[in-house]
Amino acid sequence: MTSYSIIGAGATGTALAQQFSRKNIRVKIANTRGRESLSDLTATLGNNVEATSTQDALKADVVILAVPFDRVPDAVRQAATWDNRIVVDATNAIKFPEFLPRDLCGRLSTEIVAEALPGARVVKGFNTLPAAILARVPDDHGRRVIFLAGNNSPANAEVAALASALGYAPIVLGSLNEGKHAQFGGALMVHDLTSHG
Repeated sequence: MTSYSIIGAGATGTALAQQFSRKNIRVKIANTRGRESLSDLTATLGNNVEATSTQDALKADVVILAVPFDRVPDAVRQAATWDNRIVVDATNAIKFPEFLPRDLCGRLSTEIVAEALPGARVVKGFNTLPAAILARVPDDHGRRVIFLAGNNSPANAEVAALASALGYAPIVLGSLNEGKHAQFGGALMVHDLTSHG
């Protein structure tokens, strides 16, 4: 059975953990503060969400990165080897406090993330919705869309299957380059927190 983990327990990581719990899919969650700091969260979400160490979470078959873009290298440093496992990049390269896209000299943020993950199959996903929307029940009135992109088609398909199991309607855009509009600042980003779409 495929194992899942979420690195990061901020707004996005917590929103995704809620969806795993709601659909009775087991997931491990970790943050930099240690598993004890997650006791309230896991008590609220139930037995399907297990707090663990970052080192343990990095061993999952599918690892979801829900940390700030700049913290990705530190978050994955303890991974021994990726061995073709899947990493879902749910980060956004944001320039604060302006809340504008970071200047990455023409590169896609996920390309930069992938450089920190040699040997992993990286899929961009779960980043186009604000956490407040990501946390809502995605399949109560229709299904909320999740855009995915990656350079490995089987990995894209596996993440699409996960998104569907969580209640979302996945749309695979193709390669990372074909999915550039799902990067922060792209046309497929949702910025309206009151949106129901």
